[in-house]
Amino acid sequence: MFKERLAAGVLLVALMVVTLYFGGFATLAMVELISLLGIYELMRVPKNYSTELLLVTEIFTVVLYALLGTGYTLRAYGFMYVFLMVVFLLVLMCLYVFRYPKYKLQDITLAFFAIFYVGVMLSYIYSIRFLNNGGAYIVLVFLAAWGNDTLAYCVGKLFGKHKMSPKLSPKKSIEGFVGGVVGAALLGVGYSFIFGKVTDTLVDVKLIVAFAVICGLGGAISVVGDLAASAIKRQYEIKDYSNLIPGHGGILDRFDSIIITAPIVYYLITIFVE
Repeated sequence: MFKERLAAGVLLVALMVVTLYFGGFATLAMVELISLLGIYELMRVPKNYSTELLLVTEIFTVVLYALLGTGYTLRAYGFMYVFLMVVFLLVLMCLYVFRYPKYKLQDITLAFFAIFYVGVMLSYIYSIRFLNNGGAYIVLVFLAAWGNDTLAYCVGKLFGKHKMSPKLSPKKSIEGFVGGVVGAALLGVGYSFIFGKVTDTLVDVKLIVAFAVICGLGGAISVVGDLAASAIKRQYEIKDYSNLIPGHGGILDRFDSIIITAPIVYYLITIFVE
């Protein structure tokens, strides 16, 4: 089981590195595929899920990424995404009204939540990659999310005594949370020097502090993403979202913290660095 989990993890990381390195269509296709799979997993959580609503949501997700692929970045054309979400909601309301009483309000709500929570939030990975030096900036997302998770686990294992959320994640501790956030901030400090060398950018106090804040806050927020995904699983009494990734579960099991961290890192970059 461990070898299977390790192999799947190494393959996943290698795929992420390659597609993010090349940027452009490779990154767009990778993020879109992850989003489509994540939405598929999320909308199939209820036992009586709707194939029709799932199909409509996936179609609008494809349109969302088609806009990204034609240069409609969130930073420059935010109104296009608002318009798309309005049209999507209108389509959902039409299905709700004209197929009544087939669909319940929670079915419509889940579909809208799915495209926003998975599709829109993950699209920020591509938006970051689209920035100047985006290939170097994108590392901050994974340092904040996965770096925080790893360090929080290590600190919690050694010093954890006070449970942070015993009902959702009994193994998470307050000590681990603090250790993870501080550790992520320190990873940001260390990475600022690598970033400066790779991008030929002056590494001054402002950049060092900015990277520390980005990774620290991103790490803190990533915990919310992790716990939110756990709350959904607890509510529907499932262990994993799927068995797509051997030893890891589904896309949402692996990217739950990335989903909520990517937008935060994007906005922090635009505020403190760009």
